[in-house]
Amino acid sequence: MAVHGLKQLPIEVPNNDALKILEKLSTATLKIGTLEEKFKHSIVSEALVQILSLSESVESTRIEGTQVTFTDMVEEKDDKNPRWEIIEVNNYQEALISGFERINNGYPISTRLIQDLHTTLMKGARGAAQASGEFRKIQNFIGPTKKIEDASYIPISAEKIDEYMNNLEYFINGHPYDQKLSKQHLKNDKHHYHFDEDSNPLIKAAIMHAQFESIHPFLDGNGRLGRILIVLYLMQSKLVTKPIFFVSEELEKERARYYDLLNGVRGQQPDWGSWILFFLNACNRMANKINEKLDKAEELAENGLKLCDTPSTKGVWIYTFSNPFTTVATVSKALNISPNTARKSLNHLVEQGLLFTDKHTKRNKKYRNYDLVRALQ
Repeated sequence: MAVHGLKQLPIEVPNNDALKILEKLSTATLKIGTLEEKFKHSIVSEALVQILSLSESVESTRIEGTQVTFTDMVEEKDDKNPRWEIIEVNNYQEALISGFERINNGYPISTRLIQDLHTTLMKGARGAAQASGEFRKIQNFIGPTKKIEDASYIPISAEKIDEYMNNLEYFINGHPYDQKLSKQHLKNDKHHYHFDEDSNPLIKAAIMHAQFESIHPFLDGNGRLGRILIVLYLMQSKLVTKPIFFVSEELEKERARYYDLLNGVRGQQPDWGSWILFFLNACNRMANKINEKLDKAEELAENGLKLCDTPSTKGVWIYTFSNPFTTVATVSKALNISPNTARKSLNHLVEQGLLFTDKHTKRNKKYRNYDLVRALQ
């Protein structure tokens, strides 16, 4: 039996769930704060923003069924005729970066921003002909087949999308006239705890993501765009100042549970407590993982700098932390140095065992920072 529709925001959970959520929340917030401080003092923080966003792009598209890996992307991302999976990952990263820039420039998450990012996400990819950047005009459904009778979830009708998206936007940003969102749809009794527009940013990110997925406003690309919104909201709320905290890697590992719990917040008896706890647990694990990745990358960078013979070589070494499989031409252009200087620096890094290059290739040789890729896996 399919679940139909969903309630508007805000939400409520039983008091027992609220206690568990608030306990998990303090741990996750502390770990993300530690990560933020580490990035402020890291010599590779700016370089790693690019590579972590690429890793997020890979993991998020894998949830949707692509088989492309992180190593595939760093090998193939500059191919002139990329396969569709590479296009989808590149589009995801482009949408992420575009969203970061908009948030940094003071633009809040809005319907217009969401539609613009959707256009970028769908460019030349599967489903691109299906009204990119436009909310759906027809009923859609989620299920294992293309038959609505097999659906596990049937979202709200197309004519209700604007109403629900306005409600979501007010939940994210607050009402422009400081009006509080209505709680008439809630039980409002002493046994339940409300999470509204004034709640902690990490809680709001969990609610926002699930609500967007449940509204399902586009014909395609809702999952990927919904996961982009998580990190954009964490930046907008100043929980992180750089796009460094992503959750898709952990969500991908428990894909069936992720989808099942999202379905649980829908309908007229939503179980928000289980979903928020799952999301916070994923955030906890991911914060541990990114902290470890940063520590390994920092140690690798510092040890490598000791083996660099010139300032140019040091610059090239740090550059490989944003582009671990690179070429002379790419380094020359990115760092504004001559091809000869780039080649000498890269070859010195190979001699020191910091990079690898194929000795038998003569033209367009790739120089690979395999140690970094291993540290980030």
